[in-house]
Parts: sequence; C-alpha cells; structure tokens
Amino acid sequence: MKLVIQIPCYNEQDTILTTLNALPKKIKGIDKIEILIINDGSKDETERLARDWGVGRIITFKRNLGLARAFAAGLGAALEMGADIIVNLDADNQYCADDIEKLICPILDKKADITIGSRPIDKIKHFSFTKKLLQKLGSYVMKKVSNTNVEDAPSGFRAFSAYAAKKINIFDNYTYTLETIIQAQRKGLNIICVPIRVNEDLRPSRLVKGNFNYIIRSIITMVRMFIIYRPFRFFALLSAAFFIPGTLLGIRFLYFYLTGEGAGHVQSLILCAILTIFAFLCGLLAVISDLLAINRKLLEDVQFMLRERK
Repeated sequence: MKLVIQIPCYNEQDTILTTLNALPKKIKGIDKIEILIINDGSKDETERLARDWGVGRIITFKRNLGLARAFAAGLGAALEMGADIIVNLDADNQYCADDIEKLICPILDKKADITIGSRPIDKIKHFSFTKKLLQKLGSYVMKKVSNTNVEDAPSGFRAFSAYAAKKINIFDNYTYTLETIIQAQRKGLNIICVPIRVNEDLRPSRLVKGNFNYIIRSIITMVRMFIIYRPFRFFALLSAAFFIPGTLLGIRFLYFYLTGEGAGHVQSLILCAILTIFAFLCGLLAVISDLLAINRKLLEDVQFMLRERK
C-alpha cells in the first residue's frame, strides 16, 4: 500500500523545511510513503530546498497557475507514481502532519473514498472572529448546496483513495476545496470528516486575501459548480423566475382588456412578452445544458476507464 503526500508550493522557502520535517516516516497499514512537491511557479528557493531535503518527485510550473491547477496536477502525478492513497497537505505547516495517519484510516478501512480534516475553528487563535464566522457560514452553505455533512469545507488537508482521485476533475482555477465536495457527492463517492489539529500560524493565507474577497470568490465558485453539475435545475429555476411574473402580467393585461381598459395597460403586455421570451430561452438552455451534462458524464466515464488501465 503506497501513500503519496502531495504538497503544492508557491514561494514557501521559509516554511517548506518545517513542513517536510514534520511528515511521518512510518504509518500503520502503509508500506511506502513518497513525497510529491508541486512547485507552482515559485521565484524563491523552495524547489532547491525540497530537492536538497530529499524529495524525489517535483513538478515545476514556469509561472504561477494557482492552487487548483497545482492540486489537479498533483493528483495526476500521484496516480502515475502508483499511489493507493493521496494526501494533500499545505506547505505552510498549517495542519498537524501527525494526523495524516488518522486522516487515512477511514480509507484504509474501506469506509470512505475521501476524507477531509476538520479543524477546531473556535480554538484557532490566529483566526479572527469574522474569519471564524465566515468559515462556519461557508461550511453550512456548502452542506446545503452539496447535500453532504462536510464540517470544514475550505480545509485543504484531505486524503483520496486512488479510485476517488481517478474520478475527480478540477474545472475551477481558484480553489479545489468546494468543487471536489460537490463532485464527490454527484459521483457517489463517500466523504468522511476527521477531526484534526493545526499548528501555529507561520504566514498569512495567500488564498484568502480578505474576508470580502473570500466571500465573493466562494459564492462565484458555488454558483459555477451548481451550473456545471445541476444545469437543468439552474436554468429551469431561472426560466420559472421569468415565466411566473410574465404570466401574472399577462393575466393582469387580460383582465383590464376584458373590462375595456386594455388600452392603458399595454406596458404590461410588452413586459409580459419580454419575460416570456426570456423564460423560453432559459428553458431551451436547460434542455441543451442537460444534454451537454450527459455528454460530459460519458466523457468522464471514458476518462476514468483510461485512467484505470494505466
């Protein structure tokens, strides 16, 4: 049983050695542990330090492509390395590496396809009250959107079975955390949350550049994922949002017309026509997008079979 620990890095020369030194050398149930570094366009000494430490596999991007791209590249490379389980760990030593064993246990026991480390948000000293509130709110919303019981949706400390890694595709360029949860639920993958510990803060988050920015980017990601994975429902709801008021306006005009006052309410008829046209177009988009979603699923099934053969 091989475990690959992948670590996306971007200018982490001040923290990468601390992170690497904290990694477990042996884990019960694991025969071999390998480290994979994804150097996401670092301009400092991150890659050299990792090589000198002894990391055998490093993927290097010529420019910074973002966390989501680095994560996706890591999954692909880990599968090529023959990983049975893949753990994703941040390079800033945020998460307690000793909890990797706890994180992968449900996968080893065949109880989960994906495990997510749930941080003790209330006890993290370097999180402000606002950030704690937003973390909890975001996870709550994600529960409702994804129909899962994920307790810490933004957590990047995760483990994937090889089967789950072959099923996952990343489309978002900002972060993989929310998208993988929605994908897992849609693809029938079992997710289990595992309580984990965190270390002292070594540097500010580069992904969250501010509370407002975090909220906007998270909303955009969730809406985008909703459109990708539930396109018919999204456009059908949008169609209904136009059709219902359009119908009411049409009934209103018809009432005044039948009572002899239609001439003064032509605006209602015009607006009714506009809203009805929009409703029709959205309904058409619902059908087309549903067909595209079916085609995407077929392509993903083909992709999965190709990955299985490698």
